[in-house]
Amino acid sequence: MKFREVCPKRSLDVVERTNYRDYRDSLRADFNNRCGYCNDLDEPRKEYFEIDHLVPQKIMVNKKKNDYQNLVYTCHSCNNAKRKKWPSGDENIPIVGEEGWIDPCSEEYDKQFSRDDNGNIIPLTPIGKWMYNNLKLYKPQHNILWNIEQLDMICQDFAEKLAGNPNELVIKDKLLECLLEYRNFSKRLFTALDSDCQTLRAT
Repeated sequence: MKFREVCPKRSLDVVERTNYRDYRDSLRADFNNRCGYCNDLDEPRKEYFEIDHLVPQKIMVNKKKNDYQNLVYTCHSCNNAKRKKWPSGDENIPIVGEEGWIDPCSEEYDKQFSRDDNGNIIPLTPIGKWMYNNLKLYKPQHNILWNIEQLDMICQDFAEKLAGNPNELVIKDKLLECLLEYRNFSKRLFTALDSDCQTLRAT
C-alpha cells in the first residue's frame, strides 16, 4: 500500500524569517502536521517535533540557515537519526551512487517506500533502503503510530454509526473491540518511546 496519502509542499510565499525556528507553524501546516521523513502524525506529540535542515548546516556554502525550501518538519526520532549525514559533502549533490537524500517534498520520495498490511515501512529502491536505514524507519513506533491512526478513524466511523443507531449491539461490540485494540497499541507506543529514549540517553 501507499507510504503516505499526501505529498507535502512547501509554500513559496512564506514571509522570510531571520531565525529558521520561527517557521515552525508554517512548516507544520505545509507538512500536514506530519514528519516529512516517516509521515508520523504529530498529534498529540507536537513538542516532540523539530525542524531539520535537509542540507546540513555544517556543509552549507551558499545556502542560508533560514532557507525555507531546505527545511523539513520532522519528529525527533528521524531528526536525531539523520543528524548531519550528507554523503557527497557538497550542498549541491544530494545523492552519490546509491546513498543520499531525496527531498520529502518531492513525489520521488513517495516512490522510495511502501507499507505492508500491518503498516510497516518497506524500502523499494537502493536509495530508499539507504534512507530507511539512516532514518531508522524500522523503529516499531512508526508502525504503532500508523495503526493508532487507522484505529482512530475506524472508531470514529463506528461512533458515528452508533449515534444514529444507539441500540445496535453489533456496532457497540465492534466499537468496543476497536477501542480495546486502540488501547493495546497505545500501551505499546509508550513502551517503544520509552525504550527509544533510554537508547538515546545511552549514546
